[in-house]
Amino acid sequence: MSEIPKNVKRKVQELRKEIEYHNYRYYTLNDPVITDYEYDALMKELVELEKKYPQLSSPSSPTQRVGYKILEGFKSVEHPSFMYSLDNSYSMDDMVEFDKRVKKLLSVSQVDYVCEMKIDGLSIRLVYENGELTLAATRGDGKVGEDVTENVKMIHTIPLILQQRVNVEVRGEIYMSYTEFKKLNFQREEAGLPLFANPRNAAAGTLRQLDTSEVAKRHLDSFIYTLISPEKYGVKTQWDALNYMDKLGFKVNKESKLVHDLKEMQEYLAWCQEHRYEVDFPIDGAVIKVNDFSYQEKLGFTAKYPRWAIAYKFPAEQARTKIKDIKIQVGRTGILTPVAELEPVKLAGTIVKRASLHNFDYIQKRDIRIGDVVLVEKAGEIIPQVIKPIVEERNGTEKMIEIPKECPVCGGPVGKLDEKDVAIRCLNPYCPAKIEAWIENFASRKAMDIRGLGEKLVKKLVKLGMLKDPSDIYELKAEKIANLEKMGKKSAENLIKEIEKSKDAPLHKVITALGIPMVGEGTALLLEKKFSSLEDLMNADKDSLMKIDGIGEKVAESIVSFFSMEETKKMVRKLLSHGIGKGTIRKENEFQPLKGLKFVITGTLSISRDKMKERLSALGADVSSTVSSKTDFLLVGENPGSKLDKARKLGVKILKEDELEKLINQSKTNS
Repeated sequence: MSEIPKNVKRKVQELRKEIEYHNYRYYTLNDPVITDYEYDALMKELVELEKKYPQLSSPSSPTQRVGYKILEGFKSVEHPSFMYSLDNSYSMDDMVEFDKRVKKLLSVSQVDYVCEMKIDGLSIRLVYENGELTLAATRGDGKVGEDVTENVKMIHTIPLILQQRVNVEVRGEIYMSYTEFKKLNFQREEAGLPLFANPRNAAAGTLRQLDTSEVAKRHLDSFIYTLISPEKYGVKTQWDALNYMDKLGFKVNKESKLVHDLKEMQEYLAWCQEHRYEVDFPIDGAVIKVNDFSYQEKLGFTAKYPRWAIAYKFPAEQARTKIKDIKIQVGRTGILTPVAELEPVKLAGTIVKRASLHNFDYIQKRDIRIGDVVLVEKAGEIIPQVIKPIVEERNGTEKMIEIPKECPVCGGPVGKLDEKDVAIRCLNPYCPAKIEAWIENFASRKAMDIRGLGEKLVKKLVKLGMLKDPSDIYELKAEKIANLEKMGKKSAENLIKEIEKSKDAPLHKVITALGIPMVGEGTALLLEKKFSSLEDLMNADKDSLMKIDGIGEKVAESIVSFFSMEETKKMVRKLLSHGIGKGTIRKENEFQPLKGLKFVITGTLSISRDKMKERLSALGADVSSTVSSKTDFLLVGENPGSKLDKARKLGVKILKEDELEKLINQSKTNS
């Protein structure tokens, strides 16, 4: 192995330090001093150097935040000192008693306290050696937690390298902001997945994801508030500890306050409760800590709690009101969401007139009816939701809520995509409520890949009547688009070029783009092998579809139903007239060395997984997402997931990319 030049080593260290500094400015201080372009250039340079000199790779490099991994599970971690929880109080009287007790035990007349907002997240322990993050562990039962280091590396406010090269252990809270919580639940609702009840549940579920890329997408955040063994750093008070951790590069809550008596403490608690909804992070109270560490040591601990700290919990804000009616909303992807129309009630500082009922399973499990007196609260202090009916107050006039038999927007059929789906959806692709999302999907990268045709432009074009279904994309004219707000001639011409380029998309991309219910990319690849054009697929019957390995009865019925609609036939004819979906008829002598072989892919490859699927399919292979006894080969990249273990148990042959190339080349030689 060749020696790494000294100037390269120095440059890598400089880049890491500079990037971590800019991460701190951007994510922790919210005060960037360089542009995104300049930041991306620094990161790109570091990635290239680490790729060229892999010996320089380090678990504390900022590139770890973009090199996603699939984890096998979480190891148990024993904490060297117990991670205590706090005793709770619910009234100002409790706080008076706490202050009296502290002064009595210390035999003093005056005590300083540090007041901190109580973040509603999950506790985390962080260990740094020589300033580099080496361990992140959850609290668990206080004695034993779980090693979640790889996932915590995806949280930008937790530094990988500290501002000072010290050995240190700190503790704090990982949370999900209200902004990110709303985004995540919106995405889950659109996908028909169960919603998270509150940001805390969302944060906990995210931190236990085995796919670190999923953790990165959800943008968790942190506040650090405990310094272990503060005497090592000459730190004598909690207030100084917060300032010291801030200098190290941790995110500390700037809403904390040093108070000098009970009156100031009570003023902080009142202020905190009044302003709890003005911050973007979930808080459910405040934490009061004796400031002086020598006092903390004298006070010590009970069997469960520290005597020098207490949590003041805000009362849960719930309200009673009555359901006047149930309205059904149809989302962009066709999901039918029941929404309760309420008698107006004040809740968490706002007047609430409507509340989500999530889905019809939620209604049935809780036996919620029109006319019920119900308990409502704000989930995560954001989304009003009905918790339960007050059954004792029923008078017999309440009405059961029936599941719709047709879409309230278009009158089309409704149903679930499969048994696991909790959402009831409009199954009519031409439903006005779904048109925008359908066209966006058609233009997306996984489908026709029409760059520039994004959500905002699609919305405008649909509103103006220029797009009624995806085939209308190919009728667009540059001169008309150029007249739209924020477009212009150049942008319009570029979009038309992208639209023209998309006409060369392979058949499976076109099938994916159509958005046929229950037909994803994998099924589209199977259909491309069987049918030479979109027209052939449109004319296929259920029996011929079910003969294709990997396509069951429900998928076959969905395909036939989709193409039996007159609107679909009209749309397909328009697409074919533009040369789209004509497919490529494979010649008998075309080189297909993997014909009849079944592949599954796991891990990170040298090319994207979608491109590898296309390549394998073009070579004749069937690509599936699940390992079974019928699988011939598992193609393995870096950081493979649980599919590797399953393949080994089933005796499936395992290939790396270089071995795949050998297999293909060997077939060339033999053909």
